[in-house]
Amino acid sequence: MKLALYAEPLSDDKVQCHLCPHGCRISPGQSGICRVRVNKEGTLYAANYAQVSSLALDPIEKKPLYHFYPGKDILSLGTVGCNLKCSFCQNYGISQEDAHTRKLGPEQAVRLAKEQGPSCIGLAYTYSEPLMWYEYVLDTARQAKAAGLKNVLVTNGFIQPEPFKELLPFIDAMNIDIKSFQEDYYRRICAGKLAPVLETVENAVAAGCHVEITTLVVPGLNDSPAEIKALAGWIAELSPTIPLHLSRYFPQYKMDLPPTPLQTLKQALNISREKLNYVYIGNAAADGGRDTYCPSCGAILIRRSSLGIQVMGCTEDGTCQHCQTKTNLII
Repeated sequence: MKLALYAEPLSDDKVQCHLCPHGCRISPGQSGICRVRVNKEGTLYAANYAQVSSLALDPIEKKPLYHFYPGKDILSLGTVGCNLKCSFCQNYGISQEDAHTRKLGPEQAVRLAKEQGPSCIGLAYTYSEPLMWYEYVLDTARQAKAAGLKNVLVTNGFIQPEPFKELLPFIDAMNIDIKSFQEDYYRRICAGKLAPVLETVENAVAAGCHVEITTLVVPGLNDSPAEIKALAGWIAELSPTIPLHLSRYFPQYKMDLPPTPLQTLKQALNISREKLNYVYIGNAAADGGRDTYCPSCGAILIRRSSLGIQVMGCTEDGTCQHCQTKTNLII
């Protein structure tokens, strides 16, 4: 355990957590909604500090990040716990249930990432919800940054602005889930709220962090053309160059709806591309749904296939070799 940040002592040894918008008031011996911030005798602790449930060397595209060092690898770390309760959670074994963990301190994590060789660009905090691993991610990201490594967050974005802004200077790239563009969906399906997530995206973009967004498209719940159009329009107002990943839903955890039809994903792709320069289909084989095209001339810049990643149409600074358009690709 480590002393938790963003905690306020209350009467009767209760503690209020100010890390995420839930603002849990936690009694002695109890934990917050996330299951990992624990009140011990009137003091709040991060019970999952340095506790790793999952560790793997992943392609950066798996995060998914398609515009951030394509073709490179990243050492991915996960813990336990989450502050949302998504009915379709794919990692519920570590986010919603107890799982085996092993200790990996910040110094060990940084050293392990450097041992992976030049193809590994740094550390990704992922799998469960890294913002509920806050103290560990902050400590590790600070050390990784000093060691010349990149830090990546794969997150639901459900955090208060103050702790997020403290962490942001150490984060190089993020993939943020926008589960839906409906408040009601967040309340019913995820036990959360949409507005704080949108604020997180806005703050990350304003800080100059590389941001990509993922939406899991669930049939009949968040797949209407009107909702997809509204989501893409909101992202475009921040920047039309922000990549959007439309991911295919499969039955998992507490949700047994059938998988998202491919036609639904293709329709969402076409709608989103009316507003955004870069839109991708995830969790499904779709022609052209994974490749990166120049928004000006349509030339293929990056081809992604079972054979690997081919950067084929742009220079090292992300400029299209065909029409000289500068993209937001970080090569």
